[in-house]
Amino acid sequence: MNAPSKPRKPFDKSKLPSRHVTVGPARSPHRSYYYAMGLTEEQINRPFVGVVSCWNEAAPCNIALMRQAQSVKKGVDEAGGTPREFCTITVTDGIAMGHQGMKSSLISREVIADSIELTMRGHCYDAIVGIAGCDKSLPGIMMSMIRLNVPSVFMYGGSILPGRFKGRDVTVVDVFEGVGMHSAGRMSDEDLHELECVACPSAGSCGGQFTANTMAMVSEAIGLALPGSAGAPAPYESRDHYGLESGRAVMQLVADGLRPREICSRKAFENAATIVAATGGSTNAALHLPAMAHEMGLDFDLFDVAAIFKRTPYIADLKPGGQFVAKDVYDIGGIPQIMKALLEGGYLHGDCLTVTGKTMEENLRPVKFNTDQKVVYPVSNPISPTGGVVGLKGSLAPDGGIVKVAGMKKLLFGGRALRLVGGGAVFAPGGPRQYKDGDIIVIRYEGPRGGPGMREMLSTTAALYGQGAGDKVALITDGRFSGATRGFCIGHVGPEAAVGGPIALVQNGDIITIEAEKGTLDLEVDRDELARRKKVWKAPDNPYRSGVLRKYAEQVGPARFGAVTHAGGKVEISCYADI
Repeated sequence: MNAPSKPRKPFDKSKLPSRHVTVGPARSPHRSYYYAMGLTEEQINRPFVGVVSCWNEAAPCNIALMRQAQSVKKGVDEAGGTPREFCTITVTDGIAMGHQGMKSSLISREVIADSIELTMRGHCYDAIVGIAGCDKSLPGIMMSMIRLNVPSVFMYGGSILPGRFKGRDVTVVDVFEGVGMHSAGRMSDEDLHELECVACPSAGSCGGQFTANTMAMVSEAIGLALPGSAGAPAPYESRDHYGLESGRAVMQLVADGLRPREICSRKAFENAATIVAATGGSTNAALHLPAMAHEMGLDFDLFDVAAIFKRTPYIADLKPGGQFVAKDVYDIGGIPQIMKALLEGGYLHGDCLTVTGKTMEENLRPVKFNTDQKVVYPVSNPISPTGGVVGLKGSLAPDGGIVKVAGMKKLLFGGRALRLVGGGAVFAPGGPRQYKDGDIIVIRYEGPRGGPGMREMLSTTAALYGQGAGDKVALITDGRFSGATRGFCIGHVGPEAAVGGPIALVQNGDIITIEAEKGTLDLEVDRDELARRKKVWKAPDNPYRSGVLRKYAEQVGPARFGAVTHAGGKVEISCYADI
């Protein structure tokens, strides 16, 4: 363990937000509250650091976060700050999947960012360390850091350990696919039950290169997390070491005045998109990176992300398209191994600042690429020359779409549309197939506004694979897919159906052509016919007339720009950090 680092210069509280609640005779009532909680006068006079986690008992993704927060608090205290712990919500996709609860998932990202902003503003904290587990909590916390622009360090809570079933590593995705196998008579009741009992053996987020681990890699690549901190599985004691060091690091950032908006440059966002493509990461990154850039006031939409995907080699053989899980990456040296390969290949901007106060190139200088492993390939010998995720555009998707091609052998698909109005299930679990090989299943009115909430469809896509049809049908939606999805599954199609996008005009039997290599998605219907259909089309009514689902539907923007709900950094005239 390293010795506690000492700030290079003293803290000047006259320039920090916490002066508004701790300094001067007028703040005597405020200080009385701090004394009530056992703080000393010396602690009150220190910088206040918000230590936020998404701890809850909804799922294993989050149950280790409070433990790790204690290590962060210790690091903050040792380095001269006063930690103030609080929790925010998270909606765990694995539990929310396959029913109406999934409408809450993407919306929770905005609630997480907003709730952190409100807590920080209300109590005038000077800095933040954020600890996240499940999918939307990672971008939600990073969005709040950029929005508030106080010194910030992000820390991932760690992945789950892989389960073992019949001599092989398994994840929760195997269980979802097992449901499909069971419905097709390819798995017994006994085997399905055994699989569900062993698939998730520990605390931590889903172990494959699904959304949580994808965004964890983003946190290192964009510079908001300490190098190597995102790799260790949740149960490992090394997570507590990274918590301690994250607490110390944020105090150094306070001393140096280094803020997220100095770190999260456009180049940093390009680095983030690069690691998503190189690892066959979640298509959800094409929502989250634009949303994070929006907090900066940067123009960085789905097409910007897709352009980077197109020029990036796919080098990490990770589930769901590959063989390995997050623990395997950690065992070979962690995420810095991937970043080192990309940097040496000229695919990363090495001059980007990070929360260490050093550039990415400086952080990676001592790292040597491990050649004695099969998880990460050198860029000179990639799994494929272009990224594991591809952006699409065409007459069916003028505002774009996204597909994960990692592990796919077939990149061209053409077939007739099987229309499913309003996002009904493709089949009832355990029921008969309602599609034929060669069909293109269209699920619409599941976009940010139309859903509302842009549901993921892992239950559907995994069951398709379980039924043996994963490479025989395609699925297109204005909703989302899980990072665990594999196969010809295209999401984020825009404009969405609820605003009259072309996907709203598809009819049963229409021919759709998908060319992933070219990046095209076309509806083979002439313009006159589409114009005729548009004249008679009527937007469906939103059945949610009150509550958060209604509020979100009224506020949310297009998926192309991250499905955000406020105007963003571009119109900002005052920054919280400067109050």
